Amino acid sequence: MLENGQRAVAGKLRVTLPVLFGRHCVAPILRSYARQHPKLELELHLSDRSVDLIAEGFDLAVRNGAVANGSSLRSRRLLSQRKVLCVSRDYLAAHGEPRTLEDLADHALLPYWRNGHGLVWHLPNAQGQPVDVAVSSRMRLNDLEVIADAATEGMGLAWLPYWLVRERMQRGELVEIWGDRPSTVMECSAVWPAMQYLPLRSRLAIDLLAVELEKWKEE
Repeated sequence: MLENGQRAVAGKLRVTLPVLFGRHCVAPILRSYARQHPKLELELHLSDRSVDLIAEGFDLAVRNGAVANGSSLRSRRLLSQRKVLCVSRDYLAAHGEPRTLEDLADHALLPYWRNGHGLVWHLPNAQGQPVDVAVSSRMRLNDLEVIADAATEGMGLAWLPYWLVRERMQRGELVEIWGDRPSTVMECSAVWPAMQYLPLRSRLAIDLLAVELEKWKEE
């Protein structure tokens, strides 16, 4: 079956991806897919802009956040992963660990900030209930990887997706705070234009992403 699929997969596949998640997690999978199918023409467009798939002629998008099926689009969930509140050991040694949400006001925080948004974190209180926490910070950064770098360097606490900080946590560069509390969960989905027949090249790409992205789940 795989050999038949390899022979049949051909033509152009245009895919749009969010920049950081696409670069770290999705693009390596799709590059491998292209290597397996020499007749496939793969076009990857990395952008955090909300792309109109139909108007701009894309076959497939990978998007973070919940996506609902509609009359013009179809979707499939690929991955659910939580966000973690993390910090370096050096920062904890110098400043201690916050015990409550109120304690965060006395700590350096590293929020993601874009177009005036992002200065609210959705964190669990001691009872596990989600609470919106207004974030005050002298640093406002619009790149998640730069935030992870700053946290690793001991500049403050960061609230980041697990897929981004997993390896840093495994190496001990970052540690999680309040890991015993419920976490905000991020959804990642494949989205494509609704059509009567989904081309094999798109269908196999979606199936492959669903399998391979499972490896980014927590062990």
